[in-house]
Amino acid sequence: MSQSNFPNWHATTILCIRKGPDVVVAGDGQVSMGDTVVKSNAMKVRRLHNDTVISGFAGATADAFTLFERLEAKLERHPGQLTRACVELAKDWRTDRYLRKLEAMMAVADDEVSLIVSGTGDVLEPEDSLIGIGSGGNYALSAARAMMDRKDMSAEDVARRAIEIAADICVYTNKNIIVEKLKSK
Repeated sequence: MSQSNFPNWHATTILCIRKGPDVVVAGDGQVSMGDTVVKSNAMKVRRLHNDTVISGFAGATADAFTLFERLEAKLERHPGQLTRACVELAKDWRTDRYLRKLEAMMAVADDEVSLIVSGTGDVLEPEDSLIGIGSGGNYALSAARAMMDRKDMSAEDVARRAIEIAADICVYTNKNIIVEKLKSK
């Protein structure tokens, strides 16, 4: 049976926000298969490398876990060098026959940099320190941009509210939000 016979899995809104000294990665909990919600409390945000890196994924879950493991290995090989670890992961992802078939995207951050990592070999650092990926990513990103100047909102507040707004628009996003925050230095 070919993969085209399986229903499409839609599963995520991930948002990474860097505001002042704070860095957060937030994700919703919904996993959908076609037009059916399969799970509402999936954990799509993880801490890596002794809690110094946070990452969220959009895409197939098994693929994302493979990528988390590979990124963790790259971070062990290149400690304190998130960009280099991500570039090495992207090179493997692009050239390895097995990894090339993985369907996922990652938002990754440490205390210095926020990056988007994709299977096309991209490692991108956004100009405005905001990342939105997944089916509701652009909605959450737009909402976050509109709230970033508010002094009464922390990075976590902006992330939660932005994903709530995305959930009101995107049927593949819910309001069961998980937020991981890096400790400020």
